[in-house]
Amino acid sequence: MNLNDKIQAINDSFSKDKKNFKSNSIKFDDFKNKYLGRKGLLSELYPLLNSVSDSDKPECGKKINSIKNVITKEIHSLGNNLSDLSNNALNIDSSMPGTEKFSGSIHPLTKIIDEIKSIFNRIGFSTIYGPEVDTDYYNFEALNIPKDHPARDMQDTFYINKETLLRTHTSSSQIHFMEKNQPPLRIISPGRVYRNEDISVRSYCLFHQIEGLYIDKNVKFSDLKGTLDYFAKSLFGENVKTRFRPSYFPFTEPSAEMDVSCIFCKSKGCNICKQSGWIEILGCGMVDPEVFKFVDYDVDIWSGFAFGIGIERIAMLKYGVKDIRIFYNGDIQFLEQIKL
Repeated sequence: MNLNDKIQAINDSFSKDKKNFKSNSIKFDDFKNKYLGRKGLLSELYPLLNSVSDSDKPECGKKINSIKNVITKEIHSLGNNLSDLSNNALNIDSSMPGTEKFSGSIHPLTKIIDEIKSIFNRIGFSTIYGPEVDTDYYNFEALNIPKDHPARDMQDTFYINKETLLRTHTSSSQIHFMEKNQPPLRIISPGRVYRNEDISVRSYCLFHQIEGLYIDKNVKFSDLKGTLDYFAKSLFGENVKTRFRPSYFPFTEPSAEMDVSCIFCKSKGCNICKQSGWIEILGCGMVDPEVFKFVDYDVDIWSGFAFGIGIERIAMLKYGVKDIRIFYNGDIQFLEQIKL
């Protein structure tokens, strides 16, 4: 019997056995093994390829695979139907309450990060990442914070050894990126940062930041204000107002902190905004020219601005959370509420 005749014979046999199986005159395991077993009928087809010419083998191979796929799919489908019928035949007490199924959800911090990334991606910012374990040089010195600089006291750092540490901000990612890329550039860098702080309602030993950097020719503070005003309105709504207050950061000059009008009391004054009508959400400023020198950017050509956003602070405002620790303790009830 040649290959084509054998394929036709198996096809006819399968059609007959399928009817017998449906009429319960043949057991499923016997039916399945007859065709799909190690010594089943389909396994007899492949040796017949040796009797076919080389030019016809590809076409014959396709025919074998085709009938194998068809029979395998039909047998599995019949088996699934048989399993469903068996389950339905079980003695089930329909008066008993059903089993509640809980579905997972994206963590609120991840939601905020994704939303902020989307806002800045829409205006041309690319997302980059940097190492969480970094060197003193990238975390401090290249950001205009030498070893004797008092600004180091602002951040209680986890040191692994004298030169290696857990980064205290995502600004270090920007130095890594600028070393390998020339301006103009527009990037944001999200990630975890670490500080040796007491765990309390408002502070934790790790938290998340998104750092932003824009460098081009003739970048001005007005560009910074316009960008961050757009960000605030996209995140909190078109009616939110922004204001900038002078501040200090060693890697920006001038520096500022940006506030938004309180989204809870509509600037009338409440406990959350401490009756001021304003809530601080980020720090920002024009990149200090000293930072450009570390990455060999020409300060006479390039200028830029940077900003840093605390994700937990944004999430606490957006979801009305008063204790930062709840983001990390895996409270299912809290996560269920956020999912809604």
